[in-house]
Amino acid sequence: MAPFIVAYDLGTGGNKASLYDVDGNCLASCFVAYPTRYPAAGRREQRPADWWDAVVESTNRLLLDAKVDRREIACCGISGHSLGVVPLDKDGNLLRDGTPIWSDSRPDKQVPEFFEKIGETEWYRLTGNGFPPPLYSVFKIMWYRDNEPEMFRKIDKVIGTKDYVNFRLTGRIVTDYSYASGSGVYDLLEWDYADRLLEAGGLPREIFPDIVPSTGVIGELTTEAAEALGLPKSVKVVAGGVDNSCMALGARNIEEGRVYNSVGSSSWIAVSSQSPLLDDRARPYVFTHVIPAMFTSAVAIFSAGTSFRWVRDHLCHDLAAKAEREGVDPYDLMTDLAAASPPGANRLLFNPSLAGGTSLDASPNVRGAFIGLDLGHTQADVVRSAMEGIALGLRLALDEMRRLTRLSDEMVMVGGGSRSALWRQIFADAYNMRIVKTNVDQQAAALGAAALAAVGAGLWKDFAKIDEIHRVEATAEPIPENAVVYERLLPVFARAGKHLADLGDLLAQQAE
Repeated sequence: MAPFIVAYDLGTGGNKASLYDVDGNCLASCFVAYPTRYPAAGRREQRPADWWDAVVESTNRLLLDAKVDRREIACCGISGHSLGVVPLDKDGNLLRDGTPIWSDSRPDKQVPEFFEKIGETEWYRLTGNGFPPPLYSVFKIMWYRDNEPEMFRKIDKVIGTKDYVNFRLTGRIVTDYSYASGSGVYDLLEWDYADRLLEAGGLPREIFPDIVPSTGVIGELTTEAAEALGLPKSVKVVAGGVDNSCMALGARNIEEGRVYNSVGSSSWIAVSSQSPLLDDRARPYVFTHVIPAMFTSAVAIFSAGTSFRWVRDHLCHDLAAKAEREGVDPYDLMTDLAAASPPGANRLLFNPSLAGGTSLDASPNVRGAFIGLDLGHTQADVVRSAMEGIALGLRLALDEMRRLTRLSDEMVMVGGGSRSALWRQIFADAYNMRIVKTNVDQQAAALGAAALAAVGAGLWKDFAKIDEIHRVEATAEPIPENAVVYERLLPVFARAGKHLADLGDLLAQQAE
């Protein structure tokens, strides 16, 4: 029998199940969405039960559509969105219906308490945790302790998103090095939880799961999981990894210095290396790579595709209605319209910080805005400025990475944003570098998860096959005159961001 691989890409918006053959070809995919709840300012929760339901539904639909012999499924792997904090009791029962996801920033008192015991800069240099500190797991667990003490006393383990799915698959509670590196208490260079960081958080080491390699086979399917998924119990379940590291693997970042750009709900530029890229100013966020002895270091904007979706939902009702009537993608209509606006969108700028600021911003309270809007601007200008604002925000991130390490003049682009030829050209012009789209496209994280499963189950010797799987489908070279336009707009865009950060701080004070 020819073995097949199931890969799960457990993202912020839903789970995508994909079927791969042993050569790494994606045969079929199925996406099932789940909601995010916003119970209060700064709080973003999802239900772990929804993740599992999405895994079950997407697997069954996938295999129904693919029409393969389910007995030929040999293994599965998973990529999961980061910084999850799923509390379980000693019997593996969920202690909270909804749990904070990566973008939840509720810890307020817990962060300064922690940094009274260890300096924030020292913490960053140990962990590489360059997102705003409240997003990291340790502070959310401290928030549990301080705000829900009865629940906290029942906790046996707090695990991540994909680790919860693996638990439902196998009954075993573990994590991998890449996911553990986002816990806030993990020493990158020691490859383990750090006692001094655990002490600073006032948390017992036992609350964190044991760590195994990303390619480690953690078990086979339980009877319950096999019945729910319609798969044989013999399927080997590999630990998998955090989304950033799985995507780096799937995007060809398998050697020193390779770089890629993911343009999805959030967006980042990441470099893989044998040493973490740490910088006190830009604060790249670092995860242990799913590849042994490597790291993936990145800078990001939190709201890329989500900002563009906001523009679609609130400013392009007419295009959405037309798309529904014609059975086309509304984003295609938006980008077609944006092409009618010139580079620079007639001097209309868009700051995409709708989800708040990253380490590159002057304040986490920065919020998005259109800058320079006047009566002469059209819907085409608005849509194009949104696309350009996301590209310019990432250009600032790219400049920081260029300052820290040598990059090639070619950028592999993955994620939903890579589908648009216009957007690829905007990125090429804003970055002033070649943009490459391959056949992997939106499957980078899934391919990474599949590759981990293939190596873990012994179907592949190593990850070298990743390069064979990628085939270039399109390239965008920078157009010199367009690059000049963006080069002139960049300092204005950066200055506007600083002013928006100041205004965001003032607005935040009004809410206190």
